[in-house]
Amino acid sequence: MTRAHPPSTLLLACGALARELLAIKEVNGLDALTVECLPASLHHTPALIPEAVRQRLEKAVGQYDRVLVGYADCGTAGVLDDVCEQFGATRLPGAHCFEFFAGADIYDQLQEQELGTFYLTDFLARHFDRFVLDALGITEHPELEAMYFGNYTRLIYLSQVENDELLSRAEAAASRLGLAFEHRPSGYSELQPVTIRFADHSQPSASQDDLAVAAGRPMEPADG
Repeated sequence: MTRAHPPSTLLLACGALARELLAIKEVNGLDALTVECLPASLHHTPALIPEAVRQRLEKAVGQYDRVLVGYADCGTAGVLDDVCEQFGATRLPGAHCFEFFAGADIYDQLQEQELGTFYLTDFLARHFDRFVLDALGITEHPELEAMYFGNYTRLIYLSQVENDELLSRAEAAASRLGLAFEHRPSGYSELQPVTIRFADHSQPSASQDDLAVAAGRPMEPADG
């Protein structure tokens, strides 16, 4: 007698979330969840994210029971949502991944307190020189720093794990940019329950509304 395979889920995500998503998969025993990541560098060119996602989802057609796209809108102005709709995939709710680590309500509060806030996660603290200074051209052209960061006043480090080296790196990044430093340990926050809710096939397939509720924020109606 052939044993049926468990329903499968593809989580196609930003490379900046790879470490956290793989940890969530392991500690929660989500064996039927396949985590694949696109290059984190796509965040520097948000307009390219929807096409990169589309190309991978084309190859995934018919191979998985569910597909979760592990991006927020990430500056794609809704185009990523169009791609997800085309392939019947579900996107993580929210405008930025920082919302998942800070928590949607806290993130809103932080933004209201000070719009000039630059955020680091563990990934960005670990790769600050390469992913921020080098990628923005500041290393070779220091005069660009004022253009990119002149309106920022503070740097908030949303740490996923307790790590003294990463904390030191984040503090050094704030000092390098001349910004006030604040450390907010966040853990995986809302990223974990959202991922589990979607990957748990004992529950009905998670909709965009389901994920928004799991992330602690009701879905807002689309403009227009």
